[in-house]
Order: sequence, then C-alpha cells, then structure tokens
Amino acid sequence: MRRDDPMPHLSARPLLAIRGLDLDFGTPRGRVHALRNVSLDVPSGQVVGIVGESGSGKSTLAYTVMGLLPENAEVTPGAILFEGRDLLNMSGSARQSLLGDRLSMIFQDPMTALNPVRTIESQMIDIQHREQGSRSEKRARAIQMLHQVGIPDPKDRLCAYPHHFSGGMRQRICIAMALLVKPALLIADEPTTALDATLEVQIIHLLKDLQKEIGCSILFVSHHLGAVAELCDRVAIMYAGEVVEQGTVRDIFYNPGHPYTRALLECDPGRIKKSTRTLPTIPGEVPSLLGSKVGCIFRTRCRHASDRCVQENPVEYRIGVDHVARCHLLDEQRLVSS
Repeated sequence: MRRDDPMPHLSARPLLAIRGLDLDFGTPRGRVHALRNVSLDVPSGQVVGIVGESGSGKSTLAYTVMGLLPENAEVTPGAILFEGRDLLNMSGSARQSLLGDRLSMIFQDPMTALNPVRTIESQMIDIQHREQGSRSEKRARAIQMLHQVGIPDPKDRLCAYPHHFSGGMRQRICIAMALLVKPALLIADEPTTALDATLEVQIIHLLKDLQKEIGCSILFVSHHLGAVAELCDRVAIMYAGEVVEQGTVRDIFYNPGHPYTRALLECDPGRIKKSTRTLPTIPGEVPSLLGSKVGCIFRTRCRHASDRCVQENPVEYRIGVDHVARCHLLDEQRLVSS
C-alpha cells in the first residue's frame, strides 16, 4: 500500500508529532539540506529510537526539537507539535518555558555537559528553578534523584565538583538532572557514546527503569543497534537527513524493508556469528547534502538501484500495521504480488 501521510494509524494525538520537517544550514558553499521531509511520532509513555550513521541527521533532529540551533539554521516547511502546540510557531519565551520542565535533554558528552566550576548541588538546585519549595526541599529532591541513578553516598557527593566524578558517574548526574523536573519528553542524544561497554549497559538499564517509573516518553538517538533493541519500543532509521524506515523494534530488527536498514543490521558486530578480523561495512560514502536532490538518496550505495531510483523520489510504502519504508522496491513488490 502506498502512503503519503505520516503514520495515520498511530495515536491521533502523540506527545510529539514531527510533520514534513525541512532544515537548511546556510554556508558559503550554498545551502545544506540537513533534514528533508522528516515525519515522526513519539507516543506518550514510549521510547522511540533514531538510528543511522554519523552525519545522518539524528542529533540535528534532536536539537531542532529542543530549539538549540545555530543562527545559520533555517526551518523551511514543517511542524513540530508537542502536546498539540507547534514549537516552531511559539514565541521565544513560551518555548523557553518548556525547556527544563516539559522538555528535557541528556547531551552526548558527559565530560562537557556540566559546569566545571560549580558544585553538583548548585547545578541540581538551579535546574529546579520552576519548582515550588525551599532550597532545603530542592536539595532533598536532588539527593533522592542521585540515589535513584546509583550515585553512592549522594548526600556527601552533592557538594563535589564534576571533576571528582568519572565519565559514567557524570552521565548518571546528567540523567538525574534531566529527570529531576519529571519531563513529559526526554531527548537523549547518544548518552552512552563516551562510555565503555559495561557502563553503556548500566546506563541503558537505568534509563529503562527510570522511564517506567516516571512515565515519560524518550526520543533516544543512537548508532548502537543493541542499545536500541534493549531500550526502545519503536525505531526510525535515518539516512542523509531523511527517515527512510520506521516501525516497531520487532519490525525493524526481524523484517527490515529498506536496503539501508538491512545493510546497517548486517554491519552490527552482535550479529556476526563467525570469527573474523574484518568487520562488514556499507560500501561508498554518505552523499553531500548541498543543493537539491532528486531520486533516492541511498541509490549510490544500494545494490538494488535502478533508473527509477535516479529519477523519482520514493514515497513511504506500508509494510505492516505500524511499519513503513521509503523504497521503490516495495512498490515493485506490491505490483508483482497484485
């Protein structure tokens, strides 16, 4: 079934609904089309993962939702609906009031996310500036949240500075700060990238437990397929600024519909069954995003590419109830089966 509307079978009112979003960056060489026609839903109480290679637009999408963009960024068409309100049409003060309250974010690098010259206590109290209560009450909430994320002796460690903590502990503190305000939506931008494998597993399990306890939705940006499979309910696959496939975790991992998704899964070290010194890779490089593009953006790296892929932009085709992908092969398979 061909479809041009963005996932109409999902909840009529998701917590976050991104519709037809385009984002350009102005550069001396021309406009870089960093995001193109991105549509994505984050239902209430669910974890949605965004997966793709470096440069696919994952973090750019997360920062666009948060409104943390440089001056040379411009959203052209599109809408970002959060709790029914378009963030792009809000005044600066109205949008600012959501940050650190209804919207919260964990940044990629815990080593630079905290202010190095202020204590953890002062930073965790400041982030509660919209909360009612005395300083002692806010301090008590901070201690409780540090305990929840696994910081030992939180009452004593609260007076320490960021450099007194390891990278894994700093990331736990960042998670505690992000969740301290009990946001409706938490955006996690590759929160385990700077951590070793053991700490990564711990952070994923921590996020999973805290998400269930608080009941928030999470938009989880990652390149680690194992982490996504462990944490997420739904997955969106991004390539060169486009969402090329999205569906449930089971859909994506057991019935991938787009050649790029299949290629990513084939490169996952966790799926390699035989000992090898050579890890699989996807041939070719991510194309330049300068200027307008016609045709399938993945065609130069796809072994199934045809003339149609050069001439025509693929639309979304439905594979399952909650599973869609942008690939001409799906249309051709549909025609053959019918």
